[in-house]
Amino acid sequence: MDSVTSTTNVEEIDLQKYVQVLQRRWLPGLAIFGTCVTLATIYAFSLQPSYKAEGNLLIKTNNTPSLTGLGEAIGKLESLTRDSNPSDTQVKIITSNQVIQETIQRLGLKDSEGNPLQIKAFRSKLKVDSAKGTDIIQVSYQDNDPELAAKVVNKLMEVYVQNNIRENRAEASAAGTFLDDQRPNAARIVQAAELELRRFKEENKVINLQEEATASVNAIARLEDQITQVQAKLVDATARVKTLQEQANINSQQAITSSSLSQIPGIQKVLSQLQEVQSQLALQQTRFHPEHPSIQDLQARVATLQNLLQQRINQVDGNQQIQLDNLQLGDLRQKLMEDYARAEAERSGLARQLVSLQKQWLTYKQRANILPRLEQKQRELERKLKAAQTTYENLLNREQEIRIAENQNIGNARIVSYALVPDTPAGPKKILIIAAGAIAGFLCGVITAFALDLIDSSLKTVQEARELFRYTLLGVIPQIPRNSKRKSEQPERNLPQIVGRDTPQFPFSDAYQMLQANLKFLASDNELKTIVVSSSVSGEGKSEVSANLAVTVAQLGRRVLLIDADMRCPIQHHIWGLNNTIGLSNVIVNQVNLSLAVEEVIPNLHLLPAGVVPPNPVALLDSQRMAALVASFAQEYDLVIFDTPPLSGMVDAAVLSKLADGLLLVVRPGVVNWNSASAAREFLTQSEQNVLGMVINGVNVKREPDSYFYYSRESIEYNHTYRNTSLNSQSSLGQKS
Repeated sequence: MDSVTSTTNVEEIDLQKYVQVLQRRWLPGLAIFGTCVTLATIYAFSLQPSYKAEGNLLIKTNNTPSLTGLGEAIGKLESLTRDSNPSDTQVKIITSNQVIQETIQRLGLKDSEGNPLQIKAFRSKLKVDSAKGTDIIQVSYQDNDPELAAKVVNKLMEVYVQNNIRENRAEASAAGTFLDDQRPNAARIVQAAELELRRFKEENKVINLQEEATASVNAIARLEDQITQVQAKLVDATARVKTLQEQANINSQQAITSSSLSQIPGIQKVLSQLQEVQSQLALQQTRFHPEHPSIQDLQARVATLQNLLQQRINQVDGNQQIQLDNLQLGDLRQKLMEDYARAEAERSGLARQLVSLQKQWLTYKQRANILPRLEQKQRELERKLKAAQTTYENLLNREQEIRIAENQNIGNARIVSYALVPDTPAGPKKILIIAAGAIAGFLCGVITAFALDLIDSSLKTVQEARELFRYTLLGVIPQIPRNSKRKSEQPERNLPQIVGRDTPQFPFSDAYQMLQANLKFLASDNELKTIVVSSSVSGEGKSEVSANLAVTVAQLGRRVLLIDADMRCPIQHHIWGLNNTIGLSNVIVNQVNLSLAVEEVIPNLHLLPAGVVPPNPVALLDSQRMAALVASFAQEYDLVIFDTPPLSGMVDAAVLSKLADGLLLVVRPGVVNWNSASAAREFLTQSEQNVLGMVINGVNVKREPDSYFYYSRESIEYNHTYRNTSLNSQSSLGQKS
């Protein structure tokens, strides 16, 4: 519930902001609105009455070819999409340049200058629509001459119907010419497709792919069975070879070589001697020390016999190195080596058989793999041949149909009703034109108002001022109506007005009462004694706020000193009708005594004018003498108010604010812009000024929310209207002759 309320408040604030923009810019917006309405009215009454003639066309498919069974596609109307209407396409054809130009030429239409009527001008008076849900097209033409309007509609429909018939015949003729050109090409395509199919069968040796595929599958299955059997035998032979190899501790080549060498007599003799000497050596090694002469002699004999055995082996089997242990004599070892050789031979034979079977299987497999592609290619070629033959046959049939359709004179449209000469004008509708002008004027006026408001960079409302400065809002001063009598007396200068003297007490006096009360609440512990009043730029009413605040406090019985510290452009002496021959500048330099410079303008309110304008006001304000004066002023008076120059480009207010209790910033919407206001705020922040708060001056109550004020707009208008008499009687309050 709270979120809904918050959203509603935001929308109301935005709407109120837009209303305020229109209130501020109502005059230019009203001017734009009035201009648009005036122009629309002038245009509406300047138009001559025009007459509208209307005829109807029926759009339908030509069914004559379907009755004969020939040329059914000629003159057939079809939609590109499911939701579209063929009549919409015919509407575009009726309004085409060709149809319109031919109509203009046949009727000899001229413009006001006697030149042939332009297509654009003709189309602006023409209206062609398709009746929703029907095949009827409505053609209307609007002109000042009713007879001419009827002639144009009838002639336009006749031209369209004739063009439609010509288009249908031209379409049939073009189709016949195209078929004549395509027939020889179609015959060549049939011949090429037949030749390509024959070459494909010859190159790939294709007779019957289905039977070949079945045979390949059977052969592959048979070979896979044989391969499985041979692989099993090979595994068994390999296992036996490995077992014998481990028992004999020799590989296949060594087994064959050792077996053959062991059968040679010379090698066997040397091998026997070597074994005998090795046995003696083993016996002697158990009996004697390794360096004994007998052991060394036997070792030398062993080495000699080994060299001799190796030489004989090399003579028989080249330079191959054979382990001598494999040549040892023994029936068991010899049998193992023979079994190993036979097993190895069997394993080699099975391996070669397996390779042969795998090659045969791979050949059949490769052929089987390409058979689907060959079959697919053959089907493609057969479909291509069939399509070419079908196309050629269709061309022959369509050529005969087109020749018959060329002689038909029936189109897709016929005139349902001719246009009659209208007897009553159809326009213009002046009220609609004026209403459209009013709507356009309203929109343009609103756009102009918002555009001007966007271009204007000034602060426009109290809310914008609060969002920019973010200082405490101490008071909102309504816009003071200017006194006509006061203006006549001071035509050369628009002077600030004093509440009770130049303006009625209510509600302006209440606004300043609220301001002084808020200032008092700011310093509940330490009373404010000295206040500097300044603004961002000139023209925001700082002098007016200073004077009226001083009057308000003085009326409460407190002694107030109002000092015009704007020694660049002093104005307080003009407000109170005094001379500015002596004042603050003279007192600072000790030219005159303070008592001579200060004058009491009304009870409890004393004024110290600016005095003679010095060449360097900042030097006077930033002096020890000025600091001493401020201290003495604070002791002698209950409240001291300094009216200082604006902050833009001048540091007078900043220098003087350091000597006072704080600075009161005056902001006037519509006068200060965003750039100047932002610069003033940045300057106050960087210089660390004690800003007490801000006063929004010159607020137009009619353009602000009521929540800012405790008085109503009606009360302001009432008091301004009915208190002018009392205003004039109080205008002399506090003035000196």
